Amino acid sequence: MLNRYPIYTLDHDCQDCCKCVRHCPVKAIGVEDGRAKIIPGLCIVCGKCFEVCPAHVKTIRDDLEPVKELLAVTNRSIYVSLAPSWVNEFPRIDASIMVKALIDLGFKGVSETTLGAEQVSAGLAQLLKDRTPHLWISSACPSVVEYIGKYNHELVPSITPLLSPLLTHCKLMKKHYGEKARIVHFGPCIASKIEAEKYPDLLYAALTFRDLKRWLEDTRITLQKNKVVDDYSFVPEKSRDGGLYSMEGGLIETVKAYDTFQKVSFVTLSGIDHVKEALENIDPEDLSAGTIFVECSACPGGCINGPCADSDAPLLSRRMELEKRTIKPGIKPTPRPDIPLKETFRTKCIKKEGAGEEQIRNALLKLGKKDKKDELNCGGCGYDTCRAFAEAMVMGMTEPEMCVSFMRQKAQKKSNALMSRMPSGVVIVDHEMKIVECNQRFAELFGDETLSIYRISPGLKGASLPRIIPFSDLFKKVLQTNRDIRLNHYRYEEKLFEIVLFSIEPHEIVGAVILDVTRRELRRDKIAQRANEVIQKNLSTVQEIACRLGEHMAETEILLRSIAEGYSDEGTPETSEGVPEE
Repeated sequence: MLNRYPIYTLDHDCQDCCKCVRHCPVKAIGVEDGRAKIIPGLCIVCGKCFEVCPAHVKTIRDDLEPVKELLAVTNRSIYVSLAPSWVNEFPRIDASIMVKALIDLGFKGVSETTLGAEQVSAGLAQLLKDRTPHLWISSACPSVVEYIGKYNHELVPSITPLLSPLLTHCKLMKKHYGEKARIVHFGPCIASKIEAEKYPDLLYAALTFRDLKRWLEDTRITLQKNKVVDDYSFVPEKSRDGGLYSMEGGLIETVKAYDTFQKVSFVTLSGIDHVKEALENIDPEDLSAGTIFVECSACPGGCINGPCADSDAPLLSRRMELEKRTIKPGIKPTPRPDIPLKETFRTKCIKKEGAGEEQIRNALLKLGKKDKKDELNCGGCGYDTCRAFAEAMVMGMTEPEMCVSFMRQKAQKKSNALMSRMPSGVVIVDHEMKIVECNQRFAELFGDETLSIYRISPGLKGASLPRIIPFSDLFKKVLQTNRDIRLNHYRYEEKLFEIVLFSIEPHEIVGAVILDVTRRELRRDKIAQRANEVIQKNLSTVQEIACRLGEHMAETEILLRSIAEGYSDEGTPETSEGVPEE
């Protein structure tokens, strides 16, 4: 089941757009031969690449089939841990209908993940009662925990030493139904799959709401809206305020129900970019006296806006729907978690080959960036600076072709080299009959004045074509019809041109190649004239030969006739009696 990383790329379908690189907050994408691949050791499973990929080649590992096989072959109790945002994914569906559908799929029972969230709230409240000043960062979001463990090692001790709500819920379920019970989670989060990999004894598999919808469709189970069925409810009990965890600030709201926490400052951060920006380079010891608790979520707005959330409803509408189905927290007694929640988080070493200053400088030179002024830092490659891109290039994570300015300059150099060495005049014109670009040969074809202007302004960009050539109407015709035109002989003053006009962008840009064939045609005329002279001479010779042959044949005929007649005059031999001999 776990033979792939939770997110991977379908290489053969990657479209070489590098949009995933631009949006990845930790640049955990390597590009090779124009194909973007996720680097598991650097990835924090936030799902940004999955959300932004226009070709939909960033794929979530499919763990549905192993779960189906488990249900088919085992006699163990298999329960569902259902994330609270299911109410947004299946609008107007009562809880009893959802529970019945999941039981029809083969599960023993369905429980709300929010029960685990309530246990975590109790544990946090107990933790924050400690008067010792401390910076605490919530451990509820596995993507944030991955980010801190891989990229902000100094803050690892600041992660609250508690299991996440999902893993806490798994512990709670095993307490109720025995250690042999298996738990399968359905939710909007991809990072939950990481938790299943790390804690297989607690969580068997983490599936998405998309998996659930596909499964229900395949089995033809229809969820009836606005209907309630008896005898189907969440086990072991219905949650109260834990559903608020799915929303930005919800965790803090449930914790505050236990106490006033006057000496605790509460901060909410949602969206991995905001989390990264806020926590980067923070030294907990530099913070003012007192305890600071930071609720962090990798998804903007919280889990209800997770990468596998399919709801089309606006974020505010989803939040209001979830709040409507959640019991608001009231004043609670001293928190006492029912199960042990202790967890210790560790730094996750990332092995990167260091890039030396000389290597980075050489990489920048390959990109045509000789000094600081050449470093545009446009971000088109996905990296904030040209230097960061060059460093990634040294490490084999990027390719020069990802740099837009480099490719543009490269294409321009090739174009300039090609156009400057062409024996023909080349011109490109826009729909307003303004020159976009031309080569020097084009300027030379149309007089010294045009050539002088070209030397002052190479390319004649913006010049009016009708003021330079008399056949601009041909360009207009190509723009209107989007059909190429070829003229083998076009006379201009004392010159003869061969012209080919072609569309570059339909009705917007047209190009032309103009070749001066005057000398070539003159040579052709001379050759034709000489050929005619030779032909005439040959005809005269043939006629003379024919005449001579005719005279000779006549003389020969006369001679042969006279010889023949001579032989006839001698007569035929006869006998004396005048009778022919026998």
